[in-house]
Amino acid sequence: MENKTILTGTAIVIADRGFVYVGEITHDEQFTTISGARNIRRWGTENGLGELALEGPKKDTVLDDTGTVRIPANALIAIIDTEAVLWKR
Repeated sequence: MENKTILTGTAIVIADRGFVYVGEITHDEQFTTISGARNIRRWGTENGLGELALEGPKKDTVLDDTGTVRIPANALIAIIDTEAVLWKR
């Protein structure tokens, strides 16, 4: 069986054990890969991750650069689409 890779763009990715990242994602049957990943250590929102997805980081949001992150498919909890322009440095 061919392992298909799908480019899905910029997203917030929630992984097992409470890890939350944002970056450019691709995924296949085995892994979700986040390039240019940043760990969202502190959300800094009043309305959770949805607010970050719709509006980008807030003044109290804390992001840590993490490079490339690969999350096994069985550890993936959710993917929330967002716009790349909201996350420009």
